Amino acid sequence: MKQPDQAILNTIAQAIFDKKGFNILVLDVRKVSSMADYFIIAEGNVDKHVRAISKGIIDVTDAIKVPVWNVEGDKSADWVVVDYGDIVVHLFIPELRERYALEELWKGAEIVDVAIDIKPTV
Repeated sequence: MKQPDQAILNTIAQAIFDKKGFNILVLDVRKVSSMADYFIIAEGNVDKHVRAISKGIIDVTDAIKVPVWNVEGDKSADWVVVDYGDIVVHLFIPELRERYALEELWKGAEIVDVAIDIKPTV
């Protein structure tokens, strides 16, 4: 994996964690899909939480000059997709993540380790 990709994946995963998102999974889908290189899948408790996580991700990536190509679902916010081209972030409420089971759909993908700082901020 290119170092910039890993740095961006780490940044997005950290943003999700910082906004109290959970069940964060990063998949390398290059061998099973031509849609993107990486999918990041995570959850928020309710629609407002999912919306806050997506805004947090966009704020962080804007700060490091990684442009968002498109955002879908931010009105209802039960499933928000933040598209960066090579990286696509899927944020769900738990019920929809279970229903759509993207992990199963892309089960041929490799899991990518990301670095998340779990120390509490003071």
